[in-house]
Amino acid sequence: MNTARHASERLMSWPSLIADRAHCGAELGLRTTTQEIVHFHGEHEADVHLTRAMIAKLRPALIGSTAVRLRAGSGWVTVRLDIGSDIDLLATLVSAALQASTSALPAGGADSTSPDRCTRETRRTATPRAVGRP
Repeated sequence: MNTARHASERLMSWPSLIADRAHCGAELGLRTTTQEIVHFHGEHEADVHLTRAMIAKLRPALIGSTAVRLRAGSGWVTVRLDIGSDIDLLATLVSAALQASTSALPAGGADSTSPDRCTRETRRTATPRAVGRP
């Protein structure tokens, strides 16, 4: 079962989310008019942009979930989508992300001063040289 597809279909019915390609290169992302909220990697993972402030607020619950992976210094979390209740968890986190995206951030807050792109963002690098060749 492709749980990411089921989750994306559920979330695409939300009026505040717009389907779009993700900044990191994932084919399916969902965003508001101002920022990316969630995108999907493979058949069983989703990355949610909760914001650093919302992660701090929800940290005890997030750490207690085996389906959630936090990333140091990032406003993104990864949700492993193995069973139906993981889709429910994702929907709850997307709702929190939508709330965070519309909340006023304190002046000079970390979320407002630096871009917070998905940590899986594709980076362009030079082609590695063969060992022993200049």
